[in-house]
Amino acid sequence: MTWVNDSMLERAGRYLWTSGRVLEQRRYAFHFGAGPAAEGPAGLLAALDAYATADGGYAFGLEPDVRGPAPQPIAVPAALRVLREAGALHGERARRICDWLTAHSTADGGVPAVLPTLRPYPHPPFLPVPDDPGADLLATGQIAAPLLHAGIDHPWVTAAADFCRHAVEQLEQTHPYEAGAAVTFLAAAPDRDWAHRQARRLGELVREQRIVLLDPDHPEQARTAPGYAPGEHHLPHDYAPTPDSPARHWFTDAELHRGLAHLAAQQQDDGGWPIRWARWSPTIETQARPGVTLAALLTLRAYDRADDRAAGQRI
Repeated sequence: MTWVNDSMLERAGRYLWTSGRVLEQRRYAFHFGAGPAAEGPAGLLAALDAYATADGGYAFGLEPDVRGPAPQPIAVPAALRVLREAGALHGERARRICDWLTAHSTADGGVPAVLPTLRPYPHPPFLPVPDDPGADLLATGQIAAPLLHAGIDHPWVTAAADFCRHAVEQLEQTHPYEAGAAVTFLAAAPDRDWAHRQARRLGELVREQRIVLLDPDHPEQARTAPGYAPGEHHLPHDYAPTPDSPARHWFTDAELHRGLAHLAAQQQDDGGWPIRWARWSPTIETQARPGVTLAALLTLRAYDRADDRAAGQRI
C-alpha cells in the first residue's frame, strides 16, 4: 500500500506554505523537492541559525513548547535533526552544541530537559522548572543518539552514552516519551548486542504497561500516562518512525498497519496534521503543527520506501 500520494503531498504543501515557519518550509522543500529545493542544505542551515544563541545552544521557540531567548537542552534534538538532514553533524555547529551541553551537564553525564533559566519565559504546565534539575533520559537519549550515529568524537558524547546506558538498564515504570527516547538511543548505541537485548526488554515494558495504542478504534485499551492530555496516546509508528527502528519488531504487521492507516487519515482539511498533546497557549497549535505535519509525511514515506524495496527484492 502507498501511504503518501500526490494529493496528500499537495495538500500538506499548501498548508506548510500557508502556515509553516521558515524552518518547516525549508525542510519541506528539501525533503520533497518543492520550491527552492535546488539550494540543497544551505537553506536548512540558514533557517536553523535563526534559533541559535551565542553560546552554542538553541532557543526562540525552536522547540515550540519552550519559548524565550534562554537556550534549553530540550531544544537540541530539533537542532540535531536539521543538522543530520543537512549532512552537517560533523561541522562547527555540532561541536558548539556539544560544548554547550558539557557546560550544562550534571555530574552523571546527562542533561535535564530544561534549565532554571526557562522560568521567566512561557512554558507548559507539564514541563516544570526545578531549581536544581537532574539529568533525564528523555532529553539525553534524544540528543546523544544522532551524535553517536554520526560517530562524533567529543567527551560529552561519551559521558552521555554512559548515562543513557545506565538509565535504560534501570527503566521499569516508564511513559511514552521516555520510552521513545530510550529506543532512539538504542538505535545508535555502540554495543549492538546490549542494545538488542535492551530493546526487547523495553518493548515488553511498553506492551505490558499499555503505553502504546495498538488499535486506534479502541483507545480504551491503552493507558493515558499521568500528566498527558486525554487521548494523548503513542501508536506503533511513534516508537518506530522508520522501518529500521529497533521498535519495529515490537509490533505485528497488522498492528503497524492500523497505526499508519490512522496516521494517514489524520490529515486535516487544511492539509496539516493535528497535535495530540495539551494546547497550553493560544499559539502552540499554530507553532507546532507544521513540524508534526512534516514528521507524519516523513514517517509515511519511510514505510512506502521500505515496501518498495521489499517489492523490488521479490521481483
